[in-house]
Amino acid sequence: MPLQILSFRSHPDPTLLYPSSYGEHKYAIPTHRSTCSSPVFFTDYWTVLKEIQDLCKNSSLVSPVLRYLQGKADSFGGNFSTQKRISYFDHENTSLEVPCGFLKKFPISNYDRVAMENCNGIVVVSAIFNDHDKIRQPKGLGSKTLNNVCFFMFVDDITLNGLDYHKLISKESREYKIGAWRIVRVSSKKMYENPAMNGVIPKYLVHRLFPNSKFSIWIDAKLQLMVDPLLLIHTLIVSENADMAVSKHPYYVHTMEEAMATARWKKWWDVDALKNQMETYCDNGLRPWSPKKLPYTSDVPDSALILRKHELGSNLFSCLLFNELEAFNPRDQLAFAYVRDHMKPKLKLNMFEVEVFEQVAVEYRHNLKHSGGTSGSEEGSKRSKTKKTKRAGPDLLYVNGSCCSKCQKYLLEMWGESHS
Repeated sequence: MPLQILSFRSHPDPTLLYPSSYGEHKYAIPTHRSTCSSPVFFTDYWTVLKEIQDLCKNSSLVSPVLRYLQGKADSFGGNFSTQKRISYFDHENTSLEVPCGFLKKFPISNYDRVAMENCNGIVVVSAIFNDHDKIRQPKGLGSKTLNNVCFFMFVDDITLNGLDYHKLISKESREYKIGAWRIVRVSSKKMYENPAMNGVIPKYLVHRLFPNSKFSIWIDAKLQLMVDPLLLIHTLIVSENADMAVSKHPYYVHTMEEAMATARWKKWWDVDALKNQMETYCDNGLRPWSPKKLPYTSDVPDSALILRKHELGSNLFSCLLFNELEAFNPRDQLAFAYVRDHMKPKLKLNMFEVEVFEQVAVEYRHNLKHSGGTSGSEEGSKRSKTKKTKRAGPDLLYVNGSCCSKCQKYLLEMWGESHS
């Protein structure tokens, strides 16, 4: 095991016996990696606990505050034009207001809102929309962790009905709790039509949802956290002096590789819109990864696990990225390098190895889709329908049948055929 053995007594896991019908841990995805060439070593738990507590008390004294654009709009994020979004990338003048969502009210209860504002240290956040995953309890928590770390899971009504059907909660309650997780109901009636886009809000605007938290961990609901969050934040953020930490993608280095895979495997239904997105980025300076981009070691993350320090760098990146996702689609890996490479001040990013990711989290398959849903109710049949794939128009290299598109230079550089 490449992770240093922890010198503390692990707190009993805040798990509970799920009914067999819920199937918490079905469909695990195995990893074939038995060794780790890039081990991560954790400091003593009690030392970490004290250091994190001290950092949380003092962090507000040193960081400039990011100012957010206020107002009302037809969409949650304002849906700004390309040039308008680009105008916010240079934030050397910290007095400027940046659009960062919340131009419509985020529909949660006041009870949940107060609880979120009262989370003052580390928050671990996840979301399940459209009943897409199971709730998985964190493992390996230290005895004081639940006193210093908040766990919040955002769900929509379809997911909530499923939890009620399996008797994991009672919808008659004012507040919901399952193991370590506080469950927050998000009314999606006035939000985005696409459930994945609604999930992007807690994923990238966590610093706004939890304005008093100093650090956060986003974990996709398909993952189960296997290492104490205090240790992860200390090792991957604090010790590295990083704004954000995220794993490299296991296969891809270049943004265009991920875009091609997104189209090939139908991860987004509108392939023509994917092409337009990539051409927009190419036209505005996106380049393939090369050693010139160091210390950034890849253009493509595995964004299922994101660790952040809630200061100007990561907050600005998260706002800018969210604006791109609203403009195009919720496939966050496509906009990642474009935002990272163009924003000022630069993001201090720790891109750790895939094998580290595989040791700190276990991945499970998404729920199998049934015609009636898992909730056993009429609501379960109201899942968002999968849209038919919309094929792309002319090839990325061609416009109106003749060479060349806005991404030709990118592709030639990526393939090593550029002579410029």
